[in-house]
Amino acid sequence: MWMHNVAAAVMLMPVATGLLQRLPPPSEQSELVNKFSRAVVLTVVYAVPIGGMSTLTGTGVNLILVGMWKSLEPGAKPISFNTWFFYAFPVAFVFVICFWCILCLIYLRKGSGRALSSYLSKAHLKRELEALGPMSFAEKMVLSVFGLLIILWMTRRITDDIPGWGAFFNGLVGDGSVSVMVAVLLFIIPNRKQEGEKLMDWNECKKLPWNLILLLGAGFALADGVQASGLADVLSRAIDFLENAPYLAIVPAVTLISSIITEFITSNDATATLIIPLLYHIARTMHVHPLLLMIPGAMATEFAFLLPTSTPSNVVGFATGHIEIQDTLKVGLPLKLTGIAVLSLFMPSLGALVFGTNNGVQGMTNIPLLRS
Repeated sequence: MWMHNVAAAVMLMPVATGLLQRLPPPSEQSELVNKFSRAVVLTVVYAVPIGGMSTLTGTGVNLILVGMWKSLEPGAKPISFNTWFFYAFPVAFVFVICFWCILCLIYLRKGSGRALSSYLSKAHLKRELEALGPMSFAEKMVLSVFGLLIILWMTRRITDDIPGWGAFFNGLVGDGSVSVMVAVLLFIIPNRKQEGEKLMDWNECKKLPWNLILLLGAGFALADGVQASGLADVLSRAIDFLENAPYLAIVPAVTLISSIITEFITSNDATATLIIPLLYHIARTMHVHPLLLMIPGAMATEFAFLLPTSTPSNVVGFATGHIEIQDTLKVGLPLKLTGIAVLSLFMPSLGALVFGTNNGVQGMTNIPLLRS
């Protein structure tokens, strides 16, 4: 929820594979133990993108959506951190429960607990936890700064009626300002390991995915280009036939198309950059609020669940050697269909309530209320 998908997968996969090191080698594993091993790795692979949907900072796709919305409709109310969270967290919560059920039905058979009891138990895990020792000063400070960041994000603006601490700055401070301030703190607070060392230094900072920032900017430029070049008008005329299509039929189609495209473009961010401006103009043609298509279409680009190279988190899972393509196909297909169903149900209901898409949008032109 709070880290980029790839970083979260890279951080958590060693935890998962470390757990599996207590099991016998794959060639000596029983069927039940082998299925459990696959399930543990798949948990990290798929839970990462599902959790990333919850917050604006969880994945680059969400940031691209918010940036393009501001670019395409500068007069409309922007999507705040809390607004997104109120909608996306329930979606992700329901989705992750469905994922757990799918994983258990496919990989955890009756008797798995007895088969694993001699290798994994609470006593084993407790001993390993005690072996780590107490948290260091640096670990405590990073956790504290991380917690401070989350609190500031969540309380800058509570709701439209309940102002947060951001009201003291007359709207001059945004979520980005909080991120920069917390990042600066990491360069100031010492780690108490060596004299003069801080929690973060520039050598470590240079390893950050700066190409992601360039990709975000390119996406905003592409959205402006679609408008300025007249391509938006061409696309709108080409899809006039959608004007009378029922919205409840269009949303599943949009999420399905997005989730298929993302399987073949290895960057979810690139897929979102390509498809979000198109969805905006499709919505204009249909005379519905653009967010009703843009949000599920953007979130569906995270459903790259089938192929090994569809998204970097899949690559991290395959690199462990515990899963094969048949595993991602077996779990990914029902998971993709479940995600499409969840988005199709939540966007017209909870999404319309949170984003106010049934009440029109201040500053938007030619967008009437959602047709019944």
